[in-house]
Amino acid sequence: MNNAFAGKNILIGISGGIAAYKAADLTSRLIKLGSNVKVVMTKNATKFIHPLTLESLSGNQVYHDTFQTTERYDIEHIALAKWADIFVIVPATANVIGKAACGIADDLLSTTILATEAKTIIAPAMNTVMYQKKVVQDNLSKLEDLGYIIIPPGKGRLACGDWGEGKLADVDDIIKILEANLWQKKDLQGKRVLVTAGPTIEPIDPVRFISNRSSGKMGYAIAKACALRGAVVDLVTGPTHLEPPTGVNIHSVESAKEMYDTTIKLYENVDIVFKTAAVSDYRVQEVATNKIKKGSEPITLKLERNPDILLELGRTKKHQILVGFAAETQELEQYALKKLKDKNLDFILANDVSTKISGFQSDFNQGTLFCENGEAVTIPLMDKEEFAHRIVDEVIKHI
Repeated sequence: MNNAFAGKNILIGISGGIAAYKAADLTSRLIKLGSNVKVVMTKNATKFIHPLTLESLSGNQVYHDTFQTTERYDIEHIALAKWADIFVIVPATANVIGKAACGIADDLLSTTILATEAKTIIAPAMNTVMYQKKVVQDNLSKLEDLGYIIIPPGKGRLACGDWGEGKLADVDDIIKILEANLWQKKDLQGKRVLVTAGPTIEPIDPVRFISNRSSGKMGYAIAKACALRGAVVDLVTGPTHLEPPTGVNIHSVESAKEMYDTTIKLYENVDIVFKTAAVSDYRVQEVATNKIKKGSEPITLKLERNPDILLELGRTKKHQILVGFAAETQELEQYALKKLKDKNLDFILANDVSTKISGFQSDFNQGTLFCENGEAVTIPLMDKEEFAHRIVDEVIKHI
């Protein structure tokens, strides 16, 4: 399974801020993702959240005293520092940030920060005025220069009643940063990848349009997989409700013509293209300026062909590797192989979108990847994020 968290040792540091309670959610979610989690707290952090809560969630002893005894002899800050694959401080107060920046080690958390060689991520959370003070910003800049990863806080209402910067980053965002830094397979380093995703919409009038059932989930999963594996990724996306993957360049479009123009513009400088978008084949020839009013008589919409993006990419292909998708409801292999040949592709993924379990809008997919050399690889049913990595594995293997 392509899971960056499975079996990884994640050390969570908690300092004394009101956002300390969010570390419980982070701990719980990392455990569910298959990680081993240990927690080290400052004395003040234990006033905001009880160590027993973190012990129950992590299944491990919580450390908060430099001199606390354990069943075996260990110098705790050294043992924890060596154990961790990655270290994340959630929340990081101005005090802990200042200590880390100056190399001060006067409690278990600050000593462990200084002792570890693991990649260390710092998620600040504090009052807006404190966060914006030059000395705090200088400390954060110094830590960043030293190789620490800083997750900027969000904006919102703070515990003190103020509104502004200083709110701890969302746990979802912290997990994304952890995932990106834990992923070790960087087999697309130095490559530029273009992914198209989602549906396109073709207007009928100012309030109505023609579209399809594509959710964009498959394309977003491929974009995320390629970014995790070291590629620079451009994601050209039609309208979706999905959260964009971390570290990906987003190009938002609506119509097939807009997707065509954006894709062609980016095409020359990319190495691999995954054309997952479900592009509308037709558009309305004459779009009404005003809303069409309901009447008693039927109306007729005259449609005209949209430009074929994949055909144009295949026609002008130079060094690029082209991966197409054939979402079909019948004669899957026949249509896929014809598309592979007619559009000069290197690979095509054929999948049956008539089934609810792996069709449009599902979180799962299955299908067969046909290669230009005649090889066919069947990929069984699995969630789309893992499915995306399987496709990328096969593409890399053949190139």
